[in-house]
Amino acid sequence: MNYKEEYKLWLTNVTETERAELEKIAQDDAEIKDRFYKSLEFGTAGLRGVIGLGLNRMNSYVVARATQGLANQLIKTNPGRTDLKVTIAYDSRNKSDEFAKTAAQVLAANGIKAYIFSELKPVPELSFSVRFKNADAGIAVTASHNPAKYNGYKVYGSDGAQLGPDLAKIVLDEIEKTPLFGGAKMIDFEEGVKNGIIEIMGEDVEDKYLDQVEKQCINPELIKKSGKDMKFVYTPFHGSGLKPVLKIFKRVGFENVLVVKEQEKPDGDFPTVEYPNPEYKESFALAIDLAKENGADLIIGTDPDADRCGIMIKDEAGGYISLTGNQTGLLLTEYILSMKKELGSLPNDGFVVKTIVTTDIIRKICEYYDVEMKEVLTGFKFIGEKIKEAESSNHGTYLFGFEESYGYLAGTYARDKDAVVASMLVAEMALYYREKGLSLYDQLQNVYKKYGFYNEFVVSATFEGISGGEKMAAIMENMRTNTPQTFGGKKVLAVRDYKTSIRTDIQTGKTEKIDLPESDVIYLELEDSNNFVIRPSGTEPKIKLYCLLCGKTREDSESIAENFKADIEETIK
Repeated sequence: MNYKEEYKLWLTNVTETERAELEKIAQDDAEIKDRFYKSLEFGTAGLRGVIGLGLNRMNSYVVARATQGLANQLIKTNPGRTDLKVTIAYDSRNKSDEFAKTAAQVLAANGIKAYIFSELKPVPELSFSVRFKNADAGIAVTASHNPAKYNGYKVYGSDGAQLGPDLAKIVLDEIEKTPLFGGAKMIDFEEGVKNGIIEIMGEDVEDKYLDQVEKQCINPELIKKSGKDMKFVYTPFHGSGLKPVLKIFKRVGFENVLVVKEQEKPDGDFPTVEYPNPEYKESFALAIDLAKENGADLIIGTDPDADRCGIMIKDEAGGYISLTGNQTGLLLTEYILSMKKELGSLPNDGFVVKTIVTTDIIRKICEYYDVEMKEVLTGFKFIGEKIKEAESSNHGTYLFGFEESYGYLAGTYARDKDAVVASMLVAEMALYYREKGLSLYDQLQNVYKKYGFYNEFVVSATFEGISGGEKMAAIMENMRTNTPQTFGGKKVLAVRDYKTSIRTDIQTGKTEKIDLPESDVIYLELEDSNNFVIRPSGTEPKIKLYCLLCGKTREDSESIAENFKADIEETIK
């Protein structure tokens, strides 16, 4: 069936109100094609797309079919089970609550008990709830930090981590077998609640979740003693972080927290920011104003589903600067390991996990503290896998894990990144160094002087629509078939192609197997401890280019960065 036929099928099957949306685009062939030329892709992270009617959009029909696919997978892989359970959470995005209820209705109609939160909750709390309820899967309705026009649907396995490739493949197969209209079983939501097959989760789950977050506090006595004296700013960017983050601050003893009032209330339109993303300094404009008015040295922000945490600090000139995800992560890694060593609680079998596109300074920090560093593919589910492996083998103690895209996790209560625990630890860390007469900026410079002047940045190039997908594929193919001999003025020493799982030494031609799952990623190992990585995003129409640089001085690393930027322009043109 071509896109025009799909369009006509939708016109005859949607409600009268919905039909009006489709009739508005009747003369716009390009828009019809974009909405109907393919189904919204279900990957290992689930679904993510622009809200609207169509195969290639986020709407209740697509959500219902995806949930039917999940229900079929659970029934197929758990034969004979009559007690299957799934927990469901949603954030502040438009239609998130509607999509969450749709998912519950489909699960319930398939005889699977659906636990749904009574109000918006962070993704890490959903991850926690899966194991807390001994559930077989979890669903989070969110598009994380994407612009307001997006929403999404993440699926979690019974371990609380995002669904792995094998089970995701079964779900996808089942989705493709399910007709979009009439293929998903559904019951009335209120009827499901009345019958007990749908259950509303209350604050008891959040209380237990926060109990576990609080346990990750390393210096509780210090906070009780001096936490009330440190003033800082927090913004939830109109998302789900407000209640749990303020609760954890209050629990541990931070009493002087200033909240950005204009961004306090949940709002799926995100009216005060273009992107509700703690990666962007522009998003912190209101927070900076509040910090300046009150003399605060630290600003913390969490994205709409509160799995990412970004911070701003004062530099040596007194201006507010954003820390990258790598910088916050290296500060937290150094703080956690140094404090545990100081307190005598650093285990002999401890390990830290980072992704392949995350700063290599972590390798140096782990070596210094005699802690194992494990490296995984991009995606927090792979960090979750390392936690699960350690627990199942009873070998290794997980200490901390993070990825450069502002995702951090201390503790094993969740299997996804958690901005709630990260916010608590950032505030604790800032207080600790403040008591020693150091700002976080001072400590960042100390870490660089200790381990080397690492400098990382990411370039994201957007390629929308059908032609965009083709362009991204061409860029990746060109990098594979015409691998450069130098990049950013640095000689290429080796190439890792994670799609073929082969690492090739350029000088000797020797190859070796990469012991990680296949992924469309190319990694160039360059001279002088510099690296370059390129991959298409799994959730957005973007190519992401990671520059992992190391210089002898800060100025040296900044000079290397300029050379890299020139070659990046050439790569994506």
